Amino acid sequence: MKRAATPAAQPKVRAEQSARKADRVRQRYERAEVKRFTRHARRRRIGGLVVLGVLASTAGLIAAAVFSPILALREIRVDGTVRLDPAVVQEAVSGQLGTPLALLDEARIRDELGQFTSIRSYVTELVPPDTLVIHIVERTPLGVIATPAGFDVVDAAGVVLESSPARPANLPLMQIDGSEPDGTGFDAMAEVLIALPPDVLAQVDSIGARTQDDVTLSLTGSDQRVVWGSADDSERKADILAALLARFATAGPGEYDVSAPGSAVFRLD
Repeated sequence: MKRAATPAAQPKVRAEQSARKADRVRQRYERAEVKRFTRHARRRRIGGLVVLGVLASTAGLIAAAVFSPILALREIRVDGTVRLDPAVVQEAVSGQLGTPLALLDEARIRDELGQFTSIRSYVTELVPPDTLVIHIVERTPLGVIATPAGFDVVDAAGVVLESSPARPANLPLMQIDGSEPDGTGFDAMAEVLIALPPDVLAQVDSIGARTQDDVTLSLTGSDQRVVWGSADDSERKADILAALLARFATAGPGEYDVSAPGSAVFRLD
């Protein structure tokens, strides 16, 4: 039979009981914490798997849409052309028809358009679901150069845009040594022609220069000519020449000298 604790032993018994109770509370708390952490970890793991699944599904749908025949190239449009035939440009890149837009070969397009010397630059634009637009900037014809085979139309950089056995109309003849548009003489002529306003440029029959300092022009339908000098200050010289032409165009054979803009003059022959 149990014996009652003596008064002296009672504090010790109560302390042991309190310790056991505290230990049971601590164990219950630890078990609850383990369960709570396990549930939280499980929810977090499930949430991560759901997010990964959504991302994978979305990526799959995007990939399927982008690379599927639904977004394949079916139409090519060309704009910005003036001298070029858009249909010829379309035909040049038509080999990529049927290719998904995301897989179009830009290097191949660059090579295919590179055969057109009259294209100065271009920009491509993809228009879903099935269209490629090519925005073209053409080179601007500046003059013609006589060659053994006829005439070459060139731009300000000396790039040959087209060739013809007969001299093309409405473009000045650029007189150079040989048949290659290079050197300081050509650069000076190009700078002068670019500076001329359209109404004056239309009156230029030919232009010549052996160096950058001796540019001369002859005018269409008259015996008048222009001593331009160097290509420096060409815009001011162009304005002065326009004013002189307005006054002396019908004066007869003679020479406009704008080589020194401050003392430009027209001299009758």
